[in-house]
Order: sequence, then structure tokens, then C-alpha cells
Amino acid sequence: MTPEGVHTLTVEFEFGGHELTIHPTAVETDHGLVLLDVGLPGAADQLRDALADVGFDLVDVSMVVLTHHDGDHAAGLPELERETPLIVATHRDEAPYVDGRRQPVKADPDDERFPPVTVDLELTGGETFHTDAGPMRVVETPGHSPGHVSLYFPDHRFLVAGDAMTNDNEGADSFGGPKPQFTPELDEAVESVGRLAELAIETTHCYHGGTADAGTDAIAGIYEEQRS
Repeated sequence: MTPEGVHTLTVEFEFGGHELTIHPTAVETDHGLVLLDVGLPGAADQLRDALADVGFDLVDVSMVVLTHHDGDHAAGLPELERETPLIVATHRDEAPYVDGRRQPVKADPDDERFPPVTVDLELTGGETFHTDAGPMRVVETPGHSPGHVSLYFPDHRFLVAGDAMTNDNEGADSFGGPKPQFTPELDEAVESVGRLAELAIETTHCYHGGTADAGTDAIAGIYEEQRS
């Protein structure tokens, strides 16, 4: 169950000749909305519409927390910054890829990258943000990218997994772990799944596929399957 004060969004883009549906998250706080990931270029208009559906506007957004720097999560950030003043937070191992010191891990070195933005707050894991849904804890889940993080709401046993878990897989059960073809350090990513399995979770929200009625037992089962 999604906690009160947490809003899972659905945003659609045309990407690579096909339609890409993603699911950022907006979290209410005393200091404005915190967006967990933003999407591709064109995100500002898409997010404006998605936020309006839950009673908010882009000007209500005060912070963006990036789970990681992949373009489908971060490339819309420069455009969003032109719409509203933002604090940008991401893990310290992701910061060089966001602020332009390094080329994105999965990009061709000769490809044009999304415009860099300043990272205002570098996370190290374990930080807790105070939200209307109670504490939101930063959990380090590297592997899919060097400093990937997930966000955990312990009061509600609710996890925002970014790409550490996915919910758009083929087969009988769409809920699964990180996708190998998009995960440079798969062994590390599988260990991150094991780290999530140590948390008390009832519901998992995935950037790809949306919210799954899947918790600790399901995550632990995926960990055991993928580590073997």
C-alpha cells in the first residue's frame, strides 16, 4: 500500500522509436515536494501534468533525489531546474556523472550527454529525510550504477526501489531484480537485492513497471535465485 503523502506518478515518453513508461515518485514534506527521479528531456511538461493529477504543480517541488544518473532518470533535470528552484541530491558516487565530471557509465564516450547540473547534496547512504509519510531512509543499492540508491519508508514498509528492482518483466510474475542487460556490475546489484531483503517491506515501487504487491519474501526469493 502506498503511504499517504507519497504519490507514484506515471509519465510516458517516445524513446528510441518506442514508448517508454516510467514511474517517478513525489513525496510531501514540510518544505515542499521531493521528487524521486525525473525522466527524460521533456519531463517538465509531463511532470506538470502528472503532478496536477495529484493536486500539485512543478513550483511545489523543492528537491530532487536521483536514485542514479541514467538518462531516463536524470536527463530531464536541467529543464526542470529552469521551471523551479531545486536542491539536487544523489549519492556521492553518482555525482560526477550528474555534474559533468564524467561521461555517463552506459553512454558511448562519443555520444552527446544530457547537460550537467550541480549536485547540491551528496549522499553516502543511511541518511533520513523527514516527510509527511514519516522517515524516508537512503539505502545504498549499487550495481545497476556505481552509486544507485533506493528509498525506504519504514513506518509503512514501503520501498521505492529505483532500478534495483523491476516490475515489467516477462513471464508469470513481472516483479524481478535488476535487468542484466542494463546492469554493468550484476554481481554487485544482486548483493544489493540481498540488502533490500533484510528490510521489512510489504510493497515495492519500481521505476519500471510501477508498484508491486511484493515485499521482503519476494525480494529474498529473487536474491536466492539470482545469486545461484
